[in-house]
Amino acid sequence: MKRVLVYVCCLSISLAGCGKGGFSKGGSSAAAGVFRYCLATKPTTLDPGRVQDPETIELLSNVFEGLVSYDEKNHIVGQLAEKWDLEDGGKTYVFHLRKGAKFHNGREVTADDVKWSLVRNSSKAFGAPTINYLLDIVGVKEHADGLAEDVSGVKVTDPSTVRVTLAKPTPYFLGKLTYPIAFVLPKEAAPGTEMTDVKQMIGTGPFKMESMVIDQQLTLAANRDYYGGTPSVDKLELPIVTDAATRLNKYKAGDLDLLLVQRGEIPALEVDGTLKSQLHFELRPTVFYLGFNQAQFKAFKDINVRKAIAMAIDRKRLAEEILKGMPEATTMIPPGVDGYRENYIGLPYNPQQAKKYLSDAGFPGGKGFPPLTLYYRGQTPDGQTVCEAVQNMLTDNLGIKVNLKTEELRSFLQDRNAGKLPFYYLSWGADYLDAQNFLSFLLTTSSPQNHDSYSNPEFDRLCGLADTDPDPAKRTKLYQDAEDVLIEDVGRVPLYFSREATLISPRVSGLRNNLLGHLPHLKVAVAAK
Repeated sequence: MKRVLVYVCCLSISLAGCGKGGFSKGGSSAAAGVFRYCLATKPTTLDPGRVQDPETIELLSNVFEGLVSYDEKNHIVGQLAEKWDLEDGGKTYVFHLRKGAKFHNGREVTADDVKWSLVRNSSKAFGAPTINYLLDIVGVKEHADGLAEDVSGVKVTDPSTVRVTLAKPTPYFLGKLTYPIAFVLPKEAAPGTEMTDVKQMIGTGPFKMESMVIDQQLTLAANRDYYGGTPSVDKLELPIVTDAATRLNKYKAGDLDLLLVQRGEIPALEVDGTLKSQLHFELRPTVFYLGFNQAQFKAFKDINVRKAIAMAIDRKRLAEEILKGMPEATTMIPPGVDGYRENYIGLPYNPQQAKKYLSDAGFPGGKGFPPLTLYYRGQTPDGQTVCEAVQNMLTDNLGIKVNLKTEELRSFLQDRNAGKLPFYYLSWGADYLDAQNFLSFLLTTSSPQNHDSYSNPEFDRLCGLADTDPDPAKRTKLYQDAEDVLIEDVGRVPLYFSREATLISPRVSGLRNNLLGHLPHLKVAVAAK
């Protein structure tokens, strides 16, 4: 999910909370011209062609760029593309590159780099887990399947012009191009395999990767030749701080500039005379949900089991009380995306009806129900809080015993991608502001992002119509109809939407923000203490 900083948190370069490395206290972290925030876990990858998680996407978006991006008003604007034309009834995009945009190695970006990057990232050998973002382009599927050596739908017209042809008009295509798999790399420098060294991270963004100490810290330096102007800070410092309490203590001590707050921390902050004014809330187009893998857990094939679980969870209490003011979710399409329905009821909390559904499935009072494990990513106190609440609700209301298991983020995503997780808690934030990103993209039968073996022909049919209809109003209605099918069929259980709580130091100015989250930190300034 691009730019949605669901888990981005503080920055600190002291030893505490940063693993076994030896960073001295104070130092450059206290100086003006350094912006400090942290990662809760080490980056899952250094390669924009393979990234999937929001923490790492935020990091990479300061280093690499694509043809287009979202601006502060949530509009798609040119990034490395200065402008573009539409041809063939909306099937062909002709991108004209920005003059003066250079890679960090000093060479100007060309159309050959654009084509090389798309071919590299969609090859079978590279095996990008996010290939779905490029599949609208003619020839990408054949290339990804190893049936073609090139991507026929990407043509270089001249050094500053590239033509991208789609299989059919796709209203949301430019949104997909904002995702990192479409970032542009220098063809002479970027490896054909996954990047594993910061020296390989040569982009065009406002910051350059300077150094990385594994499991400890990443440092980015300002790109003074950036076509958009020199960044206002000299460095970004991103320590890896896995402990939430350490993160908050470092912010309170004045060593951190920005901190994503855990929900359990909010009540104390709201009565703190100093920190209350530094606490900011933003709604994000992100839905937190429970995923069912029907191939891994056979009982989930029975819709009565899925409905029992959905209706045994008190989402309102979970969101508003346990998570201290999160918005309850009854839909997969979140606020801020066309198609969201504020008063949609969905499957309401109804323990008695849930018990009946489970009994109809052959498990009265939970008797005979097979052992079930709920997976979630580690280093997230909020995740533990949610999963413990779900565990208790399913036990109390259905008699089902649920075990909990955490995994480090990279392993969690790998297991999810491989379809190994039977029951899991996760979030999906908008990569682009279109309902397609929450429905067709994730859960149609043939989607590469469908890791749960979910399949419903009527859902597929409605999504297929919505994906190509040129009328925005008709598209919205079709997606809502598809969502009705998904919710009634319990393909997933939406729990709550994101209301992000962030502490921002009064020393910080120039943060740029949109509905999706923080934009690259070009304008951020940090005053001296």
